[in-house]
Amino acid sequence: MYRVLTQFLQRFFKTSTIYKYGFNWSPMYRRTTARLTTVSDDLHKVVITLKLNWKNRNYAGSIFGGSMLAATDPIYMIQLIQILGDDYVVWDKAVEAQYRRPGKGTITGEFLFSAEEIVTIKNDVAKSKEIDIVKTMSLVDDKQNIIATFNKTLYIADKDFYKQKLKKRQSQT
Repeated sequence: MYRVLTQFLQRFFKTSTIYKYGFNWSPMYRRTTARLTTVSDDLHKVVITLKLNWKNRNYAGSIFGGSMLAATDPIYMIQLIQILGDDYVVWDKAVEAQYRRPGKGTITGEFLFSAEEIVTIKNDVAKSKEIDIVKTMSLVDDKQNIIATFNKTLYIADKDFYKQKLKKRQSQT
């Protein structure tokens, strides 16, 4: 549904605008209490903010770790899907969370892909047909103290290869 809606809206709006407001209006993402504040035109940079409030406050009075994880969870995958285009399959595979200190106010996080990373990803997928990459991002407070760090493992594959892989797997069952 979201992909079809995005394709329709691209007739009228920039992809970065759709990405930003699509996330911020999506019921699933709204529940994290985070908001996308910046999305670059090429989608290589996304910035989120997460403010401490009654919806995400834990027993100790800081931002619930699950809210931080949920706020960061979908960004890299959907960012990469949009950057790479329809010839690739991208899935979240794993996440490692390291909570370093309590989030007491507003925290922010940046999700970055360099142009060189995208070229490397495309070249590696062309060679191997499927790869895993690990992207690390941190949520920081207003003094740039690290609140939490997340290592996201993403699976990326050539779409035709992935379809064949699924057919083979289904025929074996």
